Amino acid sequence: MRTETPSAGALESVRIDGRVDGVLAPLERGLHYGDGLFETIACLGGRPRFLERHLERLAYGCERLGIGFPGHEALGREILAVAGEAERAVVKVLLTRGAAAARGYAVAGSERPTRVTLRYRWEAEDPALARDGVRVRMAELRLGENPHLAGLKHLNRLEQVEARREWSDPGIAEALMFSSSGRLVSGVMSNVFLVQAERLRTPRLDRCGVAGIMRAAVLRAAAQLGIAAEEAALDAGDLAQAREIFLTSALIGVRPVRELAGRAVAPGPVTRALQQALAPLLAGAADA
Repeated sequence: MRTETPSAGALESVRIDGRVDGVLAPLERGLHYGDGLFETIACLGGRPRFLERHLERLAYGCERLGIGFPGHEALGREILAVAGEAERAVVKVLLTRGAAAARGYAVAGSERPTRVTLRYRWEAEDPALARDGVRVRMAELRLGENPHLAGLKHLNRLEQVEARREWSDPGIAEALMFSSSGRLVSGVMSNVFLVQAERLRTPRLDRCGVAGIMRAAVLRAAAQLGIAAEEAALDAGDLAQAREIFLTSALIGVRPVRELAGRAVAPGPVTRALQQALAPLLAGAADA
């Protein structure tokens, strides 16, 4: 049976604050409280894809959480250096508030941000997944709603960990998640789009969820193609009425859903048009 779940990839390199011999402090707030942010960057030919978009989102998250940002130029150089050591890789950057000055949740204000940069092997995936689509289930776990953190790619991922524990079938690529109030939010590891009456729709992320880099790229591409698109409050009824469904992430690009909770869903013309429009960006290191 074809495995549709992406391989995690082997860890190839770790730098802490830019040093290969760096040490993570035992009082690190990212470890104790998830007090930080992260980015997962696809790298091809030794170059990171959508680098500026990732840096912009990280800087925005730091501003929202009051974490010191090391700067686009400095962080960009480090990511380029790590990415340049491999032909095909995933670079993950974690940026935390730093080591705690004392026990407890309170921020002292004297913390120095900690930066962890990792590189993973990124195996080429079966092209049939983008062509034929993947099987998706519905997650039982509901996401908590917290507008203050909505949209951010923060380190608090325990909800996603528990949702991913719900299935072990390698033929299932993803699970769609709803919020505590019943709103469709995203996949466990991706954003989701629906096509209803020729209109492209994606969940509004004002209560929870991550505003993905590819999600934004798809919305820009739709505008350029003249495809009507909107961010909206969606629910299970919208999923049932969708003529097309596809998933997006910085790693998978645009991936059609061919089966949702046992219901067949055929990849359609809107999905195909967006895949074609974004193919040049995904084929190399570029910004959308």
